[in-house]
Amino acid sequence: MKPETLSFFEKVYEVARLIPFGRVTSYGAIASYLGAPRSSRMVGYAMNVSGEKNVPAHRVVNRVGLLTGKHHFEGTNLMQQLLEAEGVQVVDNQVQDFDSLFWDPSKELK
Repeated sequence: MKPETLSFFEKVYEVARLIPFGRVTSYGAIASYLGAPRSSRMVGYAMNVSGEKNVPAHRVVNRVGLLTGKHHFEGTNLMQQLLEAEGVQVVDNQVQDFDSLFWDPSKELK
């Protein structure tokens, strides 16, 4: 399938699969990278239904590092547990040291 024919969700998944282990990005950063800066909510919807698509959705958080999508994961703390397994510290649903862990696809992918 050619990139121009991919659905928006598939484009989101392609970017999300590139987020490095132990790093996080935001819904808005993915939307901006895809040329749709006002579509962060659509990126969130894509993450919510990404379960069977081998997408590290746990690495996508809101613009300040909050685990706002955690209720879409099985169990009560699975999103946090997956992040912590990668060395990301989370306190009160907030990624600690967010600025140093933030991966910006617009800067990393050229």
